Amino acid sequence: MAELISRRKLGIAAIASAALAQTGSAATTYGGALDGVENKINLSEFDPVAWTMERYKSAPLRLTFRASTASETEDWQHQLRTKLTELVGGFPDERSPLMARTLEVRDYPGYRREKLVFESRPGVGVLAYLLTPKAKPTPYATVICVPGHGRGVDDIVGIDEHGNDRTDKSGYQHDFAIQAVEHGFAALAIEPMAFGCRRDARTSQHGLSATACQPTAGSALQFGETMIGWRVWDTMRAIDYIETRPNLDAKRVGVMGISGGGTCTLFSAALDQRVQFAYVSGYLNTFRDSIMSLSHCMDNYIPGILNWAEQYDVAGLIAPRYLFSEAGDRDPIFPVHASRESFARVKKVYEVLDASDHCAQEVFSGVHEFHGAQGFPFMVRALA
Repeated sequence: MAELISRRKLGIAAIASAALAQTGSAATTYGGALDGVENKINLSEFDPVAWTMERYKSAPLRLTFRASTASETEDWQHQLRTKLTELVGGFPDERSPLMARTLEVRDYPGYRREKLVFESRPGVGVLAYLLTPKAKPTPYATVICVPGHGRGVDDIVGIDEHGNDRTDKSGYQHDFAIQAVEHGFAALAIEPMAFGCRRDARTSQHGLSATACQPTAGSALQFGETMIGWRVWDTMRAIDYIETRPNLDAKRVGVMGISGGGTCTLFSAALDQRVQFAYVSGYLNTFRDSIMSLSHCMDNYIPGILNWAEQYDVAGLIAPRYLFSEAGDRDPIFPVHASRESFARVKKVYEVLDASDHCAQEVFSGVHEFHGAQGFPFMVRALA
């Protein structure tokens, strides 16, 4: 029996060796219909990402920044802000009643946390947590905090996946709303549409981190609108809510967020001039190197944007108001070289407006995560 098994093994080995010699691989994988005809075609013609990168080189960018004076810059900002509002789908003509109400109030050693809801449109509810510091006089400079993809707003106000309080600031967002209140700000942390409690029942069945961005952002496109526009409107209504609270200073309002929250932050500050400070973490980049080069969520896209502007142009609409950008040097989603390039272009807008000290960027040693080392001191100065 031992001799028989040995011969069988030898036979199998001989067959494998013959196959290897014939194919050049012990386990050749079928790659598709073009296998074996590579020498007859130009493979690059079948790569759609390469094709879009080539098209990018001739993208019109009709409203990219070219101004050389403050007056020209202000005219450019007006034109691009108007066009960008149109591209994201526009906003409602009227602001409906907020119908705000408080659901719960809890006290912590250094701050008070209020859970509340308001309506950004009729029938569209927004959950928010308002964190206010105990050791600061009112009215508080207030920062709207917008989380990135994940469990939603709970993940930036110290609530774990079981609904319990945590103290370790874990996860890639590091409870940055709590960090904001620890730096003396009121933090109004809002739940973005399609995250957390603002999801459909089918998506919710897949766990706390599953987002409803795909069906919701896809539906927005069907209406000729965008998820970015919808989320920016929620942020605008959050500012409206701040204006109703005597203990919050509506003249000192900032917005901050990471990743998808950074997207909302950038566009909100660009389109609503009531925002005095924008803290963009893990987002400022180029469309070319981020959402065009890698697989991203549908909520990032704006039809037609490259006919008019790149992301750095959108960021330039914030000038001369304060802007801080941070990027991890090993961020696999928003490549650091493009973050540096984008910020350099944004800074030119600030320089023309004689406000170069109103913008700053930190590139830190890390991946796609919130950092805060230089950002919070900058925000303290900006909203002092």
